[in-house]
Amino acid sequence: MFEESDERANVVSLDASHDRSTFESGVEPLDRYFRAQIGPDARKGMAAPFVLVLPDGTIVGYYTLSATAVRIGEFPEPIAKKLPRYPLVPATLVGRLAVDYRHRGKGHGRYMLADALFRAMRSEIASFAVVVEAKDDNARRFYERESFIPFSGQPMRLYRPIADYRKVFEEKL
Repeated sequence: MFEESDERANVVSLDASHDRSTFESGVEPLDRYFRAQIGPDARKGMAAPFVLVLPDGTIVGYYTLSATAVRIGEFPEPIAKKLPRYPLVPATLVGRLAVDYRHRGKGHGRYMLADALFRAMRSEIASFAVVVEAKDDNARRFYERESFIPFSGQPMRLYRPIADYRKVFEEKL
């Protein structure tokens, strides 16, 4: 899961210097969000956007992170039983993740997901799990291949406990 996507590419925080106009994932809601809404969401503290860029400035992909909470009853019983009896469990939301269609099939999505998981894991803000909301069946299958688990009765909303990744990242460091 944690291989390099392209040693020349780098994940950085999105800023005004990044040209978003040519990015096309082929998923209209993700493209519209990236062109029109990601900036205002970042300025209002609604999402932290990150981009995977090539040395020439080409944006290969993007993702967003934000805080969220999950009702304890949404987790499977074996997991929920081990958690404190708080009504809401803190989590990190990967709200959007998209790769430009011209750069698909090169591991960029997996690389950005690993970067997002690493940022969530090393954050000083408590988070039990990373939550994703797949936009379509292709995205759902991608997350399931990366060991995300669908919430009961919500096949497009998936999670993975952050603790599952601590050992993997510690081995890589």
